[in-house]
Amino acid sequence: MDNSYTSNAFLFSFQGRINRAKYWYAIFASSVACLVFMSILAFAIGGITGAGVTSVNLYFLDWLRDFPSFPFTVSFRDAAPLPAVVLFYAMGAPIFVVGMWFLAAATIKRLHDRNKSGWWIVPFFIAPALLDRLSGWIDDPTTAIVVSAIAFGLTVWCFVELLFLRGTRGPNRFGPDPLAPVDTRPGWDQESEVEFVPHRGGPTP
Repeated sequence: MDNSYTSNAFLFSFQGRINRAKYWYAIFASSVACLVFMSILAFAIGGITGAGVTSVNLYFLDWLRDFPSFPFTVSFRDAAPLPAVVLFYAMGAPIFVVGMWFLAAATIKRLHDRNKSGWWIVPFFIAPALLDRLSGWIDDPTTAIVVSAIAFGLTVWCFVELLFLRGTRGPNRFGPDPLAPVDTRPGWDQESEVEFVPHRGGPTP
């Protein structure tokens, strides 16, 4: 599988494995790309409507904790017309979806590199957000602290697992080791060819 930085497999596929360096790159690239495109969109809408843009914010992970809030926001200096605000969120949603798809695909491939199923996204990302939300609804302070501690522990485990630990050495059930040396030998090797010696008709001396 071609997992180069610009290949479709690296950007959008949920199959195969990627190493730590490519996962760091995926986080950085998806965050910056989404923020740049949304900023361009916000300033374009602000320029058309005459409302200056104060800030554009992006929340890749925190929005799960405040669900169903928007995962991205914009602030205008002046009161922007409602259609302009609606247009920003309507056009910004596909940008965010593409960025999240890229990040989810990279996360699953990184989990594969650790020889873990993609379903580990549930305890690593969804469970901490739900537990944090749950801790705010619990009246008993001790129980709330325990629930928050579990959420924090899962988050730390996730970061260590995905960002710092090396993947499985050698191939695993999800594919070859992305850090394995690439075989650059030519398909035809002269030294491995069979040498044919012409037959002699006379007796061996």
